[in-house]
Amino acid sequence: MTTDPTTDTWGNPVGPLLDATPRPLPARVPHRGGVIDLEPLHVRHVPDLWRAVQGQDASWSWMGYGPFATEAALRAQVAAFASAHDPLVWAVRAHRSGAIEGWLSLMDIQPGNAAVEIGHIWFGPRLRRTRGATEAMAILMRHVMDDLGYRRLVWKCNALNAASKTAALRLGFVPEGVLRAALVIKGRRRDTAMFSILADEWPACRDALLAWLDEANIDHTGAPREGLAAIRARG
Repeated sequence: MTTDPTTDTWGNPVGPLLDATPRPLPARVPHRGGVIDLEPLHVRHVPDLWRAVQGQDASWSWMGYGPFATEAALRAQVAAFASAHDPLVWAVRAHRSGAIEGWLSLMDIQPGNAAVEIGHIWFGPRLRRTRGATEAMAILMRHVMDDLGYRRLVWKCNALNAASKTAALRLGFVPEGVLRAALVIKGRRRDTAMFSILADEWPACRDALLAWLDEANIDHTGAPREGLAAIRARG
């Protein structure tokens, strides 16, 4: 009989034993940050979101919904999200403007596998590529990995969506390859690029995110003194 913990009784390689206790489900609760807050998405957020989506039709090209021709159409999508438990969607409220500037979610939530995806990310023009955008994602990443103890955090996107792939790499996600012809989105084939962060990779990612978001890394104009990739590279 083998004594190797990564093999079974017959010596077949089956991988290491893990704590198989199902992880808690994330709850529909608010999260407060330094420059943004996350609020469970609600139809009361529609007026702000309707203002944010104006002139942003091209930003929906890789999403399964949108653009929205009317406020009523946006309201219907928000109402559907607000009543769902997976995806679990939060609105992003910027402290400076006081307005809702986008949304993001936790989805494909698998407590038994300790795996969850961060997705359905849509940020309006005032939020994109800002400290608030990074903080919004960092809050949910820390919540599932630190607070809830998940082992695997997933990022998926259209393989043609260069901006989303760049964002995943910037945050510390590791490429896993491409699922070919994985979905049909708006009548078109979607190849899905896969990324993940595992529990043993998370501490370095978290520390880099916290260092990037720290006030000491922000200059008098509000810009970061050092990029996230550079912080992660120096360890």
